[in-house]
Amino acid sequence: MWLNNLVAAQAVLALLGSASPTGDFEKLAKRQTILPFTEYDGPLAYSPPKYPSPWGRGSGNWSAAYQRARAFVSQLTLAEKVNLTTGVGWEGEQCVGNVGAIPRLGFHSLCMQDSPLGIRFADYVTAFPSGINVAATWDRSLAYARGVAMGEEHRDKGVDVQLGPVCGPLGRIPEGGRNWEGFSPDPYLTGQLIAPTIQGIQSAGVIACTKHYIVNEQEHFRQAPEARGYGFNITESLSSNVDDKTMHELYLWPFADAVRAGTGSIMCSYNQINNSYGCSNSYTLNYLLKQELDFQGFVMSDWQAQHSGVGDALAGLDMSMPGDTLFLTGDSFWGTNLTIAVLNGTIPQYRVDDMAVRIMAAYYYVGRDQAYVPTNFDSWTRDTYAPIHAAVESEIGLVNQHVDVRRNHAANVRAVAAASNVLLKNNGALPLSGREKWTAIIGADAGSNAYGANGCADRGCDNGTLAMGWGSGTADFPYLVTPEMAITWHILNTGGGEVFAVTDYGAESQIVSTAEQATVSLVFINADSGEGYISVDGNEGDRKNLTAWKNGDRIINNVTAVCNNTVVVIHSVGPIDVSPWYNNENVTAIVWAGLPGQESGNAIVDVLYGAVNPGGKLPFTMARAGQYSTSILSEPNNGQFGAPQQDFTEGLLIDYRAFDANNIDPIYEFGFGLSYTSFSYSNLVVTPVNAAAYTPTSGQTEPAPTFGSVDTNVNNYVFPSNIERVPLYIYPYLNSTDLEASAAEEDYGLPSSQYIPPGGTDANPQPLVAAGGAPGGNVGLYETVAVVQATVTNTGSVVGDEVAQLYVGLGDGEPPKVLRGFERLTIAPGASATFTAELTRKDVSVWDVASQNWIQVEDPIIYVGASSRNLPLQGSLRNGGSGSSSPSASAAMSSAASPSGSASRQSSGASRVSQISDGQVQAPTATVSQISDGQLQAPTTRAVSQISDGQIQATRTS
Repeated sequence: MWLNNLVAAQAVLALLGSASPTGDFEKLAKRQTILPFTEYDGPLAYSPPKYPSPWGRGSGNWSAAYQRARAFVSQLTLAEKVNLTTGVGWEGEQCVGNVGAIPRLGFHSLCMQDSPLGIRFADYVTAFPSGINVAATWDRSLAYARGVAMGEEHRDKGVDVQLGPVCGPLGRIPEGGRNWEGFSPDPYLTGQLIAPTIQGIQSAGVIACTKHYIVNEQEHFRQAPEARGYGFNITESLSSNVDDKTMHELYLWPFADAVRAGTGSIMCSYNQINNSYGCSNSYTLNYLLKQELDFQGFVMSDWQAQHSGVGDALAGLDMSMPGDTLFLTGDSFWGTNLTIAVLNGTIPQYRVDDMAVRIMAAYYYVGRDQAYVPTNFDSWTRDTYAPIHAAVESEIGLVNQHVDVRRNHAANVRAVAAASNVLLKNNGALPLSGREKWTAIIGADAGSNAYGANGCADRGCDNGTLAMGWGSGTADFPYLVTPEMAITWHILNTGGGEVFAVTDYGAESQIVSTAEQATVSLVFINADSGEGYISVDGNEGDRKNLTAWKNGDRIINNVTAVCNNTVVVIHSVGPIDVSPWYNNENVTAIVWAGLPGQESGNAIVDVLYGAVNPGGKLPFTMARAGQYSTSILSEPNNGQFGAPQQDFTEGLLIDYRAFDANNIDPIYEFGFGLSYTSFSYSNLVVTPVNAAAYTPTSGQTEPAPTFGSVDTNVNNYVFPSNIERVPLYIYPYLNSTDLEASAAEEDYGLPSSQYIPPGGTDANPQPLVAAGGAPGGNVGLYETVAVVQATVTNTGSVVGDEVAQLYVGLGDGEPPKVLRGFERLTIAPGASATFTAELTRKDVSVWDVASQNWIQVEDPIIYVGASSRNLPLQGSLRNGGSGSSSPSASAAMSSAASPSGSASRQSSGASRVSQISDGQVQAPTATVSQISDGQLQAPTTRAVSQISDGQIQATRTS
C-alpha cells in the first residue's frame, strides 16, 4: 500500500532501524522523514519487508545439482564460503567480475563476463544481433541457436557466467536506453524468447545471468553519482513505483519464464523499487523471486549496486559484484565484513551456507564442472603478457591467449539478422534485382565508422552503420560488413548497373545529385541509445526523442524530392517516428533492420534482393511522437535528498495495450510485418483441455539447513602469513583477532534490533506461497487448458514465412487483448500450414491482489491473425471450436495491404468480465504498491560509483 512520507519512514524505522550496521542512521532517518526541498507531491511507495531469505530446496529439476552443491559446501571453511560469494574487486582478475578461488580444493575463481550479445572485452569473438532483433524474428528456434552459440563462445574463453540475457528493462518507455538489450515490451513475447536463450546458453555449460531485476526501465537517475556527473544534484537513485498487479502481469512475467527455464543466476538492479534499492529489497528478492517464483539459483548484484552488508545479505543477495563498494577502493561490504558478521552472530550460518549452495548448485546444474575451460583472455588489455592484477599493475604474466572461439557462428548472426528484418511498406519496389541501372546508397548509416568498427569504447558513438547500441551490453566486432560494402559487392557480382554511395550526412548537395540520377535510392537512417555512463550527442543513455539521428528525416525528404523510388532502411534501438515521410508516395519501401550485429550488410542484402523473403514482425509499436503512454523522467522530482519518483501510473497499459485501450491508431502496430507473398487465415478451432483443478501450494519448508560447521576460533581467520597480499584485492580474512578492529566500522556493536529486521534470521520452517511451489510458480499455472489451431495459407507466388499470432481478451480491468501465442511458419506458395498454440492456465488468468494468486478467467476471447491490429479470426475458450466472428473467416493479408497505416487492421475485440475473487475491478492505473521492503538505504558515499563527465567511464559493467 502507499504510505505518506512520515508514516513510511516511521514504519521503516520501527521495523528495521537500518539496512546496514554501517549506515548513518540519524541523518538517514531525518532525511527520509523530513525530505527537505521536495517538489514531488505524490505519496511515496512502500511495502512490507519479507524475511527470512528463503533457503534453496533443490526443487524442480535442481535436486541433483543441490545434492552435489551441498556436499561441496560442506567441505568449506567459513572463509572459503565468503570467498565464493564476494567479488575480488574491479580489475582484480581477468574478467569484469571474479569471486575468490578455493585453492585447497582446486576450485577456480568464477568468471563473470558481459554481455547479452557476445563476449565483451575480448578478441576473436562474435558480435551477435541484439535481443530486440531476436524478438523481431518471433522464432524460438533461432533464439535457442543464438543462445547455444553465445554459450559456446563464453565457455571456450573460460567464462563461467554470461551476464545476460535481459528482460529488464522490459521496454516500458520507447526511449529507454537499454531496451535493445532485451526483447520486447510485451512480457509474453519476451518470456517465450528469453527461455530458449537461457536454455541455449546453459546447454553449453555456462551459467546464464538474467538481468536486470526489476522495473529497471530507464537510464536517467539509475545511480545518483552518475546523475550528478550530468549535473543533477541528487543523493539517491530513482525509485520505480509499481503496483502489485502490474508487477505480476507485466514485469515479473518474463522473469518467471526465465526461472522456469532454469536460469542459474539473476542480477539485481541499480534502481529502487518502491523506495527500496533493488539489491536490498527483501520483497522482490526474498518474496517474489525466491518464494513465489521458487528461484533456486543465486542473486548477483549489478556492479556497485550493493548498498549494505548485513542488510543485503538478509534481503536475499547471494553474490557481491565486483566486490568493492566503489571501484578500486579495496573496501567491501562483504569479504572480511561478511566473515565477521557470521563469527559474531549477526548473520546466521545458514544464510552464508545458502549463498554458497545456490552458487554451486547453478555451477553443477549447467554442468560447468564438465565444461570448465580456464580463462584465456583479459578484459583489461589485448596484450599477450600484462599485469595479472590490472588494478595495481602487479607482476606480469600470460593473460591473453587469443583463442578464436567463433566457429561458424557468423551463419547464425546472418540468419537471425535476416529473419529479423521487418518489411513495413512495399509498393512493389522490393525485392530488387541487382541489375538496376543506377543504385544510390545514401546516409551515414550505410557506411563505416571512420574510427574503425570498435573505434569508440563500448560503441559510445553513432559513427557509420549502427549494428549495436552502446554500453556494457556490447561486444567488439571481429569485423563489420556494412550495407555499402555488401550492396556494392552484390551488384558487382550480379553484373548490374552503376552503384554510388554518399555516406556523409552533411553532404546534402552530393546526396541530391546522386539521388536524382538513381533508378533506386537506398537511404539508411538510424537512432541509437545505450547505458547511462555514456552520453552521445546529449543522449544520456536514454534517447531524447524518437527522431531519426543524423538528419535522417531531412535526408529522406531531400532524396524523395528528386527520386520516385526511395527505399528506407532503419537501424534503430527501437521505434522511431516515421510520420514525416512514411506515407510519401516516393518512399516505395521501408525496412526496419534493428541492430543486426557483424553481418549487418549481408543480412540486409539478403532481404533487399530477395534471397530471403522478409518474415520479421515488429516487437514493439511504431507510432507518432507523443502518442505513447509513457515517457522518460528526465528531471528529478523529489529534491536533493529524496529519490526521484517514477510512478508507473499507466499500469498494464504500455505499448500496444495502451494504443488499443485508448483507441489510438499507430503507424505500424505491434506484430506487424509484410512479406513478398500474401497469406490468409481460416478455420479457427479452440479446443478446451480437461486440465486438473488449480491447487494453491500449501505446507512448509524444512528448517534452514547448515553445511559443515563454523570454526569460532578467531585466530584461524587472521590473514595467512603464506599469502602475499595484493593491494585493493578483496579477501575474506581478518586483520587481527579483534573483530571490531578488523571491521573498522564506527557503528560496530549496535544492538541487533536496530538493523536486523524481524524474522531476518529465523531458521524455522517457513510457509510456502500459494502461487509458488516450483520454479516459475505453481505448476498448475503451466498446465494446458486449451489448444488453439488455425489454417494459414500462402496465397502468393513465392515461399514465405508468416508469424501467426494469438491474442486473448481477459476482460474488465485488463488491456483489450494480450499476446498469448505465436508460431513462425514457412509455407510454400499455394500451400497451407496449421498454426497451433497451447494456452496455459496462466495465459488465461489475471493476478488477484486480494488472494495473492492467479485467477482463471471464465470466458476469454481468442483472436488469431497476422498482427495485433489484424485479427480476422475470433472465438471463445468457453464454446470451444466456435470459429470466427469477424466479417471474413478467411481474410487475406498481403504485402500491399494497408502499407501506410493501420486503421484498417483494427480488430473488433469487446471487453469481457474477468473473475476477480474479491469482486473489485483491478484498474490498470492502480497505484497500490507492495514491492518495497522499506529498508533504509546506506549513504551513497559508500555505495555506487561516481561518473564525472559521462564520457570516460568506458569499462562499467552490468
